[in-house]
Amino acid sequence: MLRFAHNLWMRAFEEVKADFPSIETDYNHVDACTMYMVTKPKIYDVIVTTNMFGDIITDLGAAIQGGMGMAASGNLNPTRQTASMFEPVHGSAPDIAGKNFANPIATFLSVAMMLEFLNQPKAAAAINQACKDVVADPKNHTRDLGGTATTTQVGEAVVAALS
Repeated sequence: MLRFAHNLWMRAFEEVKADFPSIETDYNHVDACTMYMVTKPKIYDVIVTTNMFGDIITDLGAAIQGGMGMAASGNLNPTRQTASMFEPVHGSAPDIAGKNFANPIATFLSVAMMLEFLNQPKAAAAINQACKDVVADPKNHTRDLGGTATTTQVGEAVVAALS
């Protein structure tokens, strides 16, 4: 069944790709993609894939950049005819919900990504810089980064950095 679903996806990708001949594309199986993300990550700018493989790839990307709490994501509708969605890669993280130790940085970075998409680059840059400043200080590291800061403390630190 998987080969048929992916065949449909690949045919759709090839059809859309034909409308954008100036955009360079390449193909990697998901296992090779994850290896290249570790060994030569600069070969990727944008990865277009199915939801299942996207989940695998974004989890690896999150680990490479510091953990799930640091990974923002966006499901973009480039036509802007329908909504795009922006969220942390970790989603709702039900295993730690309500415990006040989730890292909120990915949520802020997802908002910055959304603002960039909505043509608000100054606001996006301010949030990105605030997050960089906050994460640079080890006292703002949550458990996933080896620290003891709470969700509330980090969130308040980002808000204060924006003020």
